[in-house]
Amino acid sequence: MKSPVLRDGELTLRLLRYRDKDIWTQVRRINNEWLTPWEATRPEHIDSSPLPSYVQMVAHQKREAKAGRLFAMGIWIADRKDERFIGQITLGGIVYGAYRGGYIGYWIDQRYSSRGYTTRAVKLLTKFAFEKLQLHRIEIAVRPENDASIKVAEKAGYTFEGLRPRYLHINGDWRDHSTYVIENPNI
Repeated sequence: MKSPVLRDGELTLRLLRYRDKDIWTQVRRINNEWLTPWEATRPEHIDSSPLPSYVQMVAHQKREAKAGRLFAMGIWIADRKDERFIGQITLGGIVYGAYRGGYIGYWIDQRYSSRGYTTRAVKLLTKFAFEKLQLHRIEIAVRPENDASIKVAEKAGYTFEGLRPRYLHINGDWRDHSTYVIENPNI
């Protein structure tokens, strides 16, 4: 599959590239404290392998995108002067066949939160998933105490489906998640 570039005004979503390493690393470092409560972690007693390097991560994401199974995209905003990296959004876990679905996950630079960029990115990626990939269903799993992320899901048209106890390993422990879903109205 050709690498998608999705646009909505000054907002652009595109696959992460090797040359984005420095800015990605810088934004992640600046936002470490802001993101840590919501970050996926690995249970040490089950998986003690080292995390992949940025280059390994992007190489994996490129292979998965080519196969149509995962699209990990940088969120960029542009003005007259330059383009700024402000976060990441992923459409992953894509399964075709009878299920035809996947999930969306995202994070945003704290300096750009509460400006509508994440909601616009979710809507844009959802549109791609429904129109180009012909997916039937997309889920967003959110920690119940993450009010900002819940607002993003709801404003993007996702509806609460239910609570999944101890669903994902986040910030060092198995955490409950609220599941928000949207279905393709054309399938």
